[in-house]
Amino acid sequence: MNQKDLKQLFSIPVIVAALGYFVDIYDLLLFSIVRRPSLMAMGVAEGDLQTQGEFLIQSQMAGLLVGGIIWGIMGDKRGRLSVLFGSILLYSLANIANGFAATVDQYAWLRFIAGIGLAGELGAGVTLVSETLPTHLRGYGTTVIATVGLMGAVVANFLSKAYDWHVSYFIGGGLGLMLLIARVSVFESGIFLKTKTMDVQRGNFFQLFTKRSRFLKFMGCIFIGLPIWFTIGILVTFSPEFAPTLGIQGTVLAGDAVMYCYIGLATGDMTSGLISQAIGSRKKVVAVFILLTLAFFFLYLFMPVHTTTFFYFVCFLLGVGIGYWALFVTIAAEQFGTNLRSTVATTVPNFIRGTVIPLTLAFKFLRGQVGDIHGALIIGVTTIIIAFIALRAIDETFGRDMNFEEID
Repeated sequence: MNQKDLKQLFSIPVIVAALGYFVDIYDLLLFSIVRRPSLMAMGVAEGDLQTQGEFLIQSQMAGLLVGGIIWGIMGDKRGRLSVLFGSILLYSLANIANGFAATVDQYAWLRFIAGIGLAGELGAGVTLVSETLPTHLRGYGTTVIATVGLMGAVVANFLSKAYDWHVSYFIGGGLGLMLLIARVSVFESGIFLKTKTMDVQRGNFFQLFTKRSRFLKFMGCIFIGLPIWFTIGILVTFSPEFAPTLGIQGTVLAGDAVMYCYIGLATGDMTSGLISQAIGSRKKVVAVFILLTLAFFFLYLFMPVHTTTFFYFVCFLLGVGIGYWALFVTIAAEQFGTNLRSTVATTVPNFIRGTVIPLTLAFKFLRGQVGDIHGALIIGVTTIIIAFIALRAIDETFGRDMNFEEID
């Protein structure tokens, strides 16, 4: 990579998108980290922490589902920058308000609103970077975004230990508002501006359902990410509840489990992105990482060593396994034309985050029938099978020219 490539790779759009995703992940994962202390401060009994936590994470993910559609359509109709500004303003204000929540119902509504705001950040950032970077740097660009962004979970964990949960939310909201200043220097995608002058439908969500091949690609893009949010939304978020069942000796903290998982996720994203660039394929690398995730599911649920240190190490490995998140979002952006690209790149990651709702409901049912371990195993293996089937429905997009439109 020459000096010109490095200058383009670390240009203002890439840096600002990476910082935006950093704040996004900080705010998105902060709830998983402060779930227990925040709920206990609201008077929730120890025995109800998991149930109420599931309700709140479902509220947040429902917001992500709604926001994914809103911001995705807006990104194609009004531009990528409008989403980057609007989404970060909404979730920053919502997270500041989260610090004042006094009841579970207030908490749920604010997590829903924050979820709507959080839904726009990643898709708009990846779309903008994918359209502004040269084809041979596109994969590197999205890898930089993911690697920097995922460190937001690490910072959230450290700050949650230094300050109480109220202040942690205030800091997250403040960081988002500060980022708005940096956003002023970002320019709109030239490819989008060109499409804006053309007589073509932009941001028509229902256009994804008008052709069978387009619909199958859209669904394929969503479901290849299913194991990712099963891992984060269930195995890692509820690690304090899993630990006693797994026979772990010592106390497992959700914040530490999230932190080590996201360090692994950043490591996996960097590795998968570089391998993808080296071998010239997205799909082959995703297939390998899905298999790694399956292996780490078994290691997590049937641990041979029962110390907290080994537990956190397995959380790190789970993160490495699901470290195809950047490729997952890049693939979604590359599958579709400019007039639908933001819609897809924004809805896909948020729809897959939203699958935490049925996954947690299914897990709640199964753990009452076959217990926590076997219930999680059944769901985990099912997500792997679905992901492999979905992988067959999408195109290999490495090196694809992004300057095209979807026309019926």
